[in-house]
Amino acid sequence: HVQLVESGGDSVQAGGSLKLSCAASGLRFNRCERGWYRQAPGKEREPVSIISRDGTTTYADSVKGRFTISQDSAGNTLYLQMNSLKTEDTAVYYCAAEDRTSFYCRSSKFWGQGTQVTVS
Repeated sequence: HVQLVESGGDSVQAGGSLKLSCAASGLRFNRCERGWYRQAPGKEREPVSIISRDGTTTYADSVKGRFTISQDSAGNTLYLQMNSLKTEDTAVYYCAAEDRTSFYCRSSKFWGQGTQVTVS
């Protein structure tokens, strides 16, 4: 049974920083795509930062230079360091990881429940 649990969301002032965490059980953050998404009120969910299957890291243009994705060496926890936060970063942030077998990755994803980030 796979479970992704996000934490670290909070209310902060513009210019501040937050670090989100996503703890995984039932899978490791390795080999398959994993990353962070966000959904602002009235908008569709969008990718924020993704680590692809080959390890390449990508960022949405709106967060480049401000956000950094990382994970612990064991692959149990995924992080998102968010600096220089702006009001437009306000959203629910979700952690996601591709489903997988022992041999290949699937395009379907597991999702966490989300953590609220509010920037004022």
